[in-house]
Formats: sequence, C-alpha cells, structure tokens
Amino acid sequence: MRTGIATVCLSGTLEDKLAAAAHAGFDGVEVFEPDLIGSRLSPSEIRIQAAELGLSIDLYQPFRDFEGVPNRQLERNLRRAEAKFDVVEALGADTMLVCSNVSDETIDDDGLAAQQLHALADRAAERGIRVAYEALAWGRRVSEYDHAWRIVQAVDHPALGICLDSFHILSRGTNLAAIADIPADKLFFVQLADAPHLVMDVLQWSRHYRSFPGQGGFDLSDFTARVLDAGYAGPLSLEVFNDVFRQADPRRMAIDAMRSLLTLEESVRAGSSRRLPPPASLHGYAFVELAVDPASVGETQRLMHAMGFAQTAQHRSKPVALWQQRDARILLNAGAPTAPGIAAIAVESADPGRSAARAEALLAPVLSRQRGPDEADLSAIAAPDGTSVFFCRTDERSDMRGWLQDFDPLSPIGRAASTGLTHIDHVALAQPFDYFDEAALFYRSMLGLEPRESLELAAPDGLVRSRAVTTADGRVRLVLTVPVLAHDAAQAGGLQHVAVACGDIFLVAQRMRERGVGPLSIPDNYYDDLAARLDLEPDLIELMREHDVLYDRARGGEFLHFYTPTVGERLFFEVVERRGDYDGYGAANAPVRMTAQRAPATATEAAFAHERAQATPAEREGDGAYNAA
Repeated sequence: MRTGIATVCLSGTLEDKLAAAAHAGFDGVEVFEPDLIGSRLSPSEIRIQAAELGLSIDLYQPFRDFEGVPNRQLERNLRRAEAKFDVVEALGADTMLVCSNVSDETIDDDGLAAQQLHALADRAAERGIRVAYEALAWGRRVSEYDHAWRIVQAVDHPALGICLDSFHILSRGTNLAAIADIPADKLFFVQLADAPHLVMDVLQWSRHYRSFPGQGGFDLSDFTARVLDAGYAGPLSLEVFNDVFRQADPRRMAIDAMRSLLTLEESVRAGSSRRLPPPASLHGYAFVELAVDPASVGETQRLMHAMGFAQTAQHRSKPVALWQQRDARILLNAGAPTAPGIAAIAVESADPGRSAARAEALLAPVLSRQRGPDEADLSAIAAPDGTSVFFCRTDERSDMRGWLQDFDPLSPIGRAASTGLTHIDHVALAQPFDYFDEAALFYRSMLGLEPRESLELAAPDGLVRSRAVTTADGRVRLVLTVPVLAHDAAQAGGLQHVAVACGDIFLVAQRMRERGVGPLSIPDNYYDDLAARLDLEPDLIELMREHDVLYDRARGGEFLHFYTPTVGERLFFEVVERRGDYDGYGAANAPVRMTAQRAPATATEAAFAHERAQATPAEREGDGAYNAA
C-alpha cells in the first residue's frame, strides 16, 4: 500500500515539508494550496524537487465553493478551476480535490450540483486530470459522504470520483455501510486522520485537534478495512490539521506520521509489504533507571532505604547501583548524561530481539551503548522525550541472568528489612508540551500497549492532560502527562514518578515513618470529603488520615495509594495497593497530590529537605559506590 501525507500536517516551508516526508519514507504528498502559494519555488520547480526526493505529488487541494451556485457564477468558477488545473499540471499531479460548498448562498439542488460538477469534470478530462469530490462535515448542503456519492453517481463522468476523509465521516458518526457500494474506480482518494472525542463545533475540531491514526479515539482500522475491501488501490494519505504538530520539528512529525500508518496497516492486515514483527509479550518491568546528580544522590538513597529497598549490587564498569525489594528493581545512575529523573525503563520481553526488530521497523532511534567485556548486549531505543527503553529478559533463578550478570552482588550486612513492596506497578512520565500524542503512539506501537481515554486534571497552575497505556493484563503500565498550555510546562505536571505495588499499604507507610520519611502530607479536608461522599468505615478513613493514604474505587475494586516527598527537582515515588478488579490510577486524587506538592512542607518533609541542604558534598554523593570507574 502506498503512503502519503498532506503538507498541511507539517511545519516549515514547503521545501522543509517535502524533505521531511521523504526522510520518513513516504511515497507521495498532497500539496496544500497555502503551502504552494507561500513557496518561492514555482509549481514546476516543486515537481522537480519532489521527484529528486523520490516523492510523487498525488493530489492538489483544496478547490472550494464550486458546486450548487447560481448559474451566473458557473463560468467564473470554471475559469478559477482552469487556473488551478494549470497548477496541477505543472506539479505533475493528476488529481485535484474539490470540497463541498460551505457558502450560505449554496442552492439546495442536487441536480444543479451534478450539472455543474459535470461541467468541471469535462474541463478536467481535457487536461488528463481527475476531480475528487469530498463532503466536508460542515458543508452547507452536502456534509455526508453518501450524499456526495449520490451526486457523483448522478454525474456519471469518468473524470469525477469521490474522496473519503475519515475525519469528515467519523466525526459525524455516519454509517459506513455505504462505502461498500462505491465502485473501486470511483474511489479516487482516501485521507486519514484520527481525533480525540470532543463535544465542540466540528469545524474547530477539524482545524485544531486532528491527530495521526492511533492517537485519537476513532476506529480507523474499521474505516480503512472497509475502504480497502471496496477495492481502493490508491495511497493512504494523512491529512491532519493540528496546532501543536505544525509547531514541531517537521522531520520528527513525519516519522511519527509514518509510524502511525505502519501501525494502522498492521491492525487492518492489508497485506502490506512493510510487515512488522508482532509485539512480543511483556511480563512487567525489569528495572527503572534513575539519573541522580551529586546533590540528590544522598536524599534518593535515604528515601530508597526508608521504602525498604536495599542496595544489592554494583555495576562492574559504570557508576550504577542496583536497589531491590522483591521484583521491584531501581537503578541509581550517577553518571547518566541526562537531568535527574527517570532516565530509562526496561520491560521484561518474552523475545527481546523481536521487540528490538519491531522498534527498528517502526523507525525508533536505536541507541548505541558502550559496554565492557562480557557485559550484556541490551537492545535500547530512545522514546520521543529522550527516555531510554530497554528490552530485557530477567531470570534470577538460572545461570542465564542477562543484564544482572553485569552487576557484582554486595554483602547483605546492615540492610533494612523489607516494607512489603513487591513490584513496579506503573511509571509516570511527564512529556514536553508538543510530544504528548507522539509519545502515546510510540509506546502503543512499539510495545503493543493499549491506550485509555485522555483525562484533564486540575493542577494548581493549570490543567494537566493524562493518558495511560497498558498491556491487557496490566503487567506494564505507563502514564503520560503533559500541561494543556505550553506556559504551564515547568509546573507540577512536569514531575515524574515510579509507583510500586504492595499488599499492605498501611504497613509500608508505618515502616517508612519509623525510618524517618513519611508520606506526602494530605489535608484533613480530603478525608472529611471522603467520609461525606463514600460509605466507608470511619475506622478506615481515620487510618487513611493517619497515614496520608488516598482512596479510589471503581468496577468493584479499590485503590489505596500514597506519595513520597519529592527528591531532586522532579522525582517522587508512589506506593499503591490494588484490591479486586480496580484497573485505574486514582486520577481523581491527582489534583490533591499536585496541590499538596505545592503546599508548605510538614515537619518531616522539612527535616528531610533541611538534611539535604546541610549535607556535605561527600554526604550528598552517598557511600562512594557511584564513583566506581
């Protein structure tokens, strides 16, 4: 299946857009008229540049407000069309898109519209050009694709066919059954766009909130399968209007766009030559790696100790220490080139090689790694925000321990007793403002994770958008967050955290307090409101109040969780206990948490911060293990 992208999807000049599309491996482009008008290149020069880049120009668009006008306007409209046909010829394209008329003066007369489109098709045929008629979702008289098809059918001209745009069709909830009735030779062009489900004016929805397939809420797999089953053999072309995308780096966006098409083709099983290795099954997190600087090493170690983690091993050649409690493994890397925070996640893959091959086929940047003699050759890719993603296989009960063989065990003398943490439940990664949709598609396509609905949460300084992606069994869960407005990017929404599961959250909280680090303090008002809203036992509410534990329930399950103080500038931990079938993340409590993180510190938190501030450089650097060569 040939792939295409409209130049409106990308930022920059038309020359920038063509280069980005070619770099990402697209076969062709749709040239958006405003991009051509603003270009210093002539249409003929654009044709040459596209050819040199290996791109075909498949469509010129859009031609507006043609049909259904008073006949006195027809000749003027045909002159406009002839001028555009000149451009189409110079570009080397063979198809021009004509949108349904949106003018208030449009006449509600299908016969008149058909007559005028026939005249247009006659002129196009003389030039060897095809006209693809598209029903805009906000068209004045024609707003449904099946209505547009009835007009095309009535015209019955070989140079006139139909363009099916997924946004215009799916945003209106139009029945897709009529696609099967359109002959293949009348399916001139197909444009694809996803979008989040929003309740708003459809024109504004279309102009600002479209997204690439897999980033929104539309069922594009079903739509695309129906189009292909009807015999469509042209390019699958993306037409996405999105304010954020058009500010982002065009090469990055073009790669994201191609990734979306590859994933869509896989879901449709269209027999594409770009077959992807199927995602390997994932069984949880092998580890989460934290970058720590000298100023945050000591406080991070004290927090890990309070949570019951023990430093169990040291990397043989790098300043990386393994802290572990049951199956929860945290690496503290004092030599990471990134800012303090989550530097890497590693998933347990049933087939790391296949996972890596899939990622490479999906255009993920493959990371080169320095490794010493006999050290594990781990496959790693870079996520959009720079987080490294490793594919691992851990088996501590055999001689084939993979990445663990790179670590020398440390003596267990003096280790703190476990607090009851069992494994990593989820990881929350804050995304740069213009990376959110890209990141959701990245993890969905690379790891085979399924997305949940996006949520908007009220932070003290603005709204934060959150979306979870997870395996079907919940073994790998990721929560992605981003500020809704760009100027909020440095606020609480930018914090990252690692959530660790346990079987008795009150025991964990108690043992942490005994070791000098209690949970993040939650206001009494929260518990008063909880008692008023839910029929919980008073003793349970008081126990939660005592230990700063938050509560949520859904689908017959319960979720108890608390947060630790923040270490460094942007990292904290969450401890969670899932009961029953609860499958969420306590999103209703996120605004309480974000507000609490902005509130004045409690005595315990203040002491924790004071200890950090008063520590000497040597104390901040911990016990010296991180300085090992």
